[in-house]
Amino acid sequence: MKEKNDKLFTKGFPSFIKDLKLSFYIFATMLKYPPSKRCLQYLLLSSFFISPLVVSSQVVTDSTEIRVKADSNFVKKEDTVLRIKNFTPYFTLHVDSTLDYHFEINRDPQQYYWYLKNSPVGLRINKDNGTLHFKAEKSYFLSGKLKYDNEYKVRMGIQNLNDPNDKVDTVFTLVFYNTEIIPSRIKPTVSGDLIIEEGDTLDFKLQCDDGSFPIESITYFSSSPIHSITPIAHCGDDFTWEVPYDFIKDDEKIDQKLLVLNFIGTDKFFNHDTATVKITVKQTINYPFRLIQYNKISKDIESYILQLKSTFRILDQKVRHTKNTRTTFDLTSASTALGGTIFSSLPHPSEQTTGKILPSVGVALVPVKEAVAPSKTYEQNSASLVRSDIKRLQYLLSDNMLIGEKDPDIVKKTQKLRDELTQVQLQLIDVPIVEDNTNSKELDKYFNNPKVSKKYRLKGK
Repeated sequence: MKEKNDKLFTKGFPSFIKDLKLSFYIFATMLKYPPSKRCLQYLLLSSFFISPLVVSSQVVTDSTEIRVKADSNFVKKEDTVLRIKNFTPYFTLHVDSTLDYHFEINRDPQQYYWYLKNSPVGLRINKDNGTLHFKAEKSYFLSGKLKYDNEYKVRMGIQNLNDPNDKVDTVFTLVFYNTEIIPSRIKPTVSGDLIIEEGDTLDFKLQCDDGSFPIESITYFSSSPIHSITPIAHCGDDFTWEVPYDFIKDDEKIDQKLLVLNFIGTDKFFNHDTATVKITVKQTINYPFRLIQYNKISKDIESYILQLKSTFRILDQKVRHTKNTRTTFDLTSASTALGGTIFSSLPHPSEQTTGKILPSVGVALVPVKEAVAPSKTYEQNSASLVRSDIKRLQYLLSDNMLIGEKDPDIVKKTQKLRDELTQVQLQLIDVPIVEDNTNSKELDKYFNNPKVSKKYRLKGK
């Protein structure tokens, strides 16, 4: 203000000197006029002495009258534009504090009203006097309606009650801060201890309780190498894991295993929060895969039984043919011996001679029998062994049949069939396996023939 006055004085002083000279000139001129005309001239002269610094004047004189012209450069103009005199574009407010700010305008406030647009919850303005009021209650932030360190752009306006075009719209920013740091937390939608089985699917959501600074990224670590089917990066993501049937290895010799998952959340200031989920995985049966194994070993045993039945039929036929030939030789030898005895008892000498020769013929047939039809001891024993192994495998198949939709002993039964099949194959390793085109019905009919079964049936004393 002082500088402005000095400037005004500096600018008006030369004009004052000029006006003073002009005043003396006018005063000298006044003396020429009669006293009746000097009153107006005295008033004019006084105005020049009273306000020489406020208004710069131009005086035009002639022989008859004096004219005064005002200089408009020094006339104060009226404030006609509506404006807020104490507008503040930025407010910073601490939590649990109260804001009261009175806006002022360059007009009569009774002719105007105030309003707010897109204001945050709790912010109000008095429409009559323009007082902005807000109480930052902590419940607004705990409920998530307001957030810290977030710039809220609030539109404010003032308008004339009578003239809608006489108005002002502006924007100010409101930011809340808190010196008390509330940590953000990760909260999985499952408990901290879980029990699942192999083959199950684990699925849960990662929720977050936002504090002063929300969690922006999430990573996880596990005690065993696993991965989620769905990506894990932010709050609200789903963790999905399909437990493999081989999670517990066969060589680990355990029936359950502990898996620890650590989910780590980080905010923009690298503050961390960790949520831990402990999962106990129990070993179980991969039933679809085990069922495939069981069906395969059962099919292999049935196919092997057909091969053994075909082999048994060939061996049994060889043994039966040899036995018939040897029986023929034995009957022939016995007949010659009996005939020799009969002929020896006859009275005629020639007949007696025949009776002496016939027994030697019977004796001569013995080496012929051994040469033509030797005893099939190996084939006989092999046929007996093959028949007993066929019965053994058939009993194993019936004894290890699956019970119900999911037999809990499918692994044991599969292993039992596999071991028995291996043992039978090792036992018959010296017996040549014969394969022919005989169908299974004919082989079963021959194998179950009562005459054939009678030969291999154990006889009592």
